[in-house]
Amino acid sequence: MAIQVSFGGQDRREKQSFAVGIDLGTTNSLVAYVGPDGQPHVISGPDGAMVPSVIAFDAAGQVESVGHPANSALLVHPERTIYSVKRMMGRSAAEIVHELGMLPFQVHTAQGSAAVRIEVAGQKLTPPELSAHVLRELKRRAEVFLGHAVEKAVVTVPAYFNDAQRQATKDAGRLAGLDVLRIVNEPTAAALAYGLDKKPEGRIVVYDLGGGTFDVSILRMHEGLTEVLATGGDTHLGGDDFDRLLVGVVAAQVAAVGISVQGDAEKLQRLRKACIDLKIALSDAEQATVQAELVAGQRIELSFARADFETLIAPLVEKTLEPCRRALRDAGLVAAELDEVLLVGGSTRIPLVRRRVQELFGKAPRGDIDPDQVVALGAAVQADIMTTGRRDMLLLDVTPLSLGMETVGDVVVKIINRNSAIPASATEEFTTSVDNQTGVVVHVLQGDRELVKDCRSLAKFVIPIEPLPAGLARVAVTFLIDANGILHVTAKDVRTGREKTIEVKPSYGLTDDEVVRMLEDAFDHAEEDLTYRMFLDAKGEADSILEATRRALAGPAGTRLDPEEREEIEGAIAGLNAAIRTQQADPVRKAQRRLNDATWRLAELSLAEALNTAVHDPQLAHVLAQAPDPAAVKPDHHGQRIK
Repeated sequence: MAIQVSFGGQDRREKQSFAVGIDLGTTNSLVAYVGPDGQPHVISGPDGAMVPSVIAFDAAGQVESVGHPANSALLVHPERTIYSVKRMMGRSAAEIVHELGMLPFQVHTAQGSAAVRIEVAGQKLTPPELSAHVLRELKRRAEVFLGHAVEKAVVTVPAYFNDAQRQATKDAGRLAGLDVLRIVNEPTAAALAYGLDKKPEGRIVVYDLGGGTFDVSILRMHEGLTEVLATGGDTHLGGDDFDRLLVGVVAAQVAAVGISVQGDAEKLQRLRKACIDLKIALSDAEQATVQAELVAGQRIELSFARADFETLIAPLVEKTLEPCRRALRDAGLVAAELDEVLLVGGSTRIPLVRRRVQELFGKAPRGDIDPDQVVALGAAVQADIMTTGRRDMLLLDVTPLSLGMETVGDVVVKIINRNSAIPASATEEFTTSVDNQTGVVVHVLQGDRELVKDCRSLAKFVIPIEPLPAGLARVAVTFLIDANGILHVTAKDVRTGREKTIEVKPSYGLTDDEVVRMLEDAFDHAEEDLTYRMFLDAKGEADSILEATRRALAGPAGTRLDPEEREEIEGAIAGLNAAIRTQQADPVRKAQRRLNDATWRLAELSLAEALNTAVHDPQLAHVLAQAPDPAAVKPDHHGQRIK
C-alpha cells in the first residue's frame, strides 16, 4: 500500500512503492508521475515541462548543462553541444552516415563498428552515456518536486525500436541510476494516457511522429486487456528531417545574398534554430517570418509560405503512411473498423500531417491531450500499474521485427515474423551443406531484410550432429518468445534426438562491469571483433570444403577426372588457401566460389560412388531410404542448408 505524506503543499508517496514515467525523446524529454488523485501529471520545472534532450560540455570535457541552458549553448559552442542522441541509440555508424554532415560535433564512423561514438572535448562517448545525462536531469527534477529519491522508472521507446536500441535505452537508465522496470512502446503509453484501456472494447491506431522517429501501432482494448495487433514505422524519420530540408532550402536563399553557412558550425546552428521557429510558426499561419543573426550585427528576415513548406515535406509525410497501411494489413483490419485515431509527438501539430492522417484513416484524429506530453503521461500510468497494483490491466505486445537464422549463402530465413503476438513459438527444419558435418552453427538474427549483413546478430551456437552425407541430416530449430519477451532457441538433431537450448541475450546489451567502465572496452574492439568473426565464419566453411575436396580427390572419383579438371581444382585449392591467409572474409568467399565451380564434376562422381556404396551398406541404405524425395519437398524453408 502506498503511504502518503505532506511536503511543501504536495502529497508525497514513499519511494518504496513509487516509480515515474519517462519519455526519452529525440528533441525533448519529460518525466511524469501518478498523483494521489490517481491521475498522471507531468512534472514541470521553472522552465516548463519539457527538457530539451541536449547536453553541453565545457572545454575540459565536463558536463556544463542539460536541457534549456544547453540549448542556448548550442548557438555558442555547437562543436561540444550534443543533440538528437536518440537517433544514434543502438545504431552502427553506417546507419547514420547520411546525416553526419548536418551535425556540428564529431561522430566516429568506422565501417563495421558496433556502435557510434561522439567526440566532445577530447572524449569519445557512446549514445547511452549521453542519454544518461538527460535521464539524470529528469530524475533530479522529479526528486526536487516529489521530495524524495526516485530510483524506479518506466521508460518509453518507439514501437519499432529493435533489440539493440531497446537495450541501449536500458543501459542509459542504468547509467543514470534508475531501475528501469519496463520498456514500453510509445503508442501503447499514449493509449494508456487517454484512458482507453478502461473502455470495454475498441480498436485504436496511434500515429506517433516525433523529432527523430516515427511509428504506428494498432491496439485492441477489451476488458482491461491492451493487445498490440500490429506495429511499424521508421526509427530514422521525424521532425529533424523536416528541419533538415528547410535548412537546405533557406541556406541556398541566404547564400544568394552572400552569407554562406557551409562549414561554419555556429552559423549553421543559428540557421537551424531560425528554421525550427519558422516550422512552428507555419503550423498556425499561412505565411511566417522570423529573424536570424547569422553574422554578428547583421539580422536578416527569413520568410516562408505554408504551401511551400508542405510541398517540401510532402514526400516525408507520405513516407509515414505506408507503414500505416502495412500495419492495417498486418492487423487484418480496414480503416473503417478503427474506433479511435490518436496523434502523438510534436510533429503531428503540422497541418499537412493531420490532414493526411485523417484522409488515410477516414476519421478526425483525437488531440485533446498535448501530443508532446501524452507519452510521458502514459508511462506514468504504466509505472503506477507496476508499483501499486491499483489498476487491473494486462498488456500484450508483439515482436516488432522478424526473428530468423542464417543459412548457406548468408541468407536469413524468418522463423517468427514481425508483429507476431508474444508469447510465440515456431519451428523450422534445416539440412547440412557439406558431407560428414559433426556440428551445425545456429546463428540467430533479428530484422526484416533478406541478408545476414542487413540484420542484427543476437546469438550463435553450435549443436553436434551425426555425420552424414550433405543433405541427409535434419536439424529442427525452435524459436520461443516467452511472456517477458525473452527469446529461447532450441536446436535438435532429428535423427539422434540430441538438442541444445540457449536463452538469447541482447547482442548490444552491456554487462554490469561494462556499464561501470562506461562501456569503454566493448566499443574499442568492436570493429576488429566483427571483421574477424566474419572471417572465421568464412574460414570455417572453407576448411570444410577443402577437406571434403581433398578426400574426394584421393578417392575413386578423383581417379576419373581428366588432367585438366584436376589441375583446375588444385589451382582453386591453392587460391582458397591463399585467401585464408589474408584473414579477410571477402577473398575467402570469392575463392570458395571458384572452388565450388571447379568441383561440379567431382561432386557428381562422388555422389555416384556414394550411391554405389550404399547398395552394399545396409545401415547407410536405411538412412537413404528415410530421406525425403526431393520432388516431394514443399517450396518452404524446410531443408534449407545450414552451416
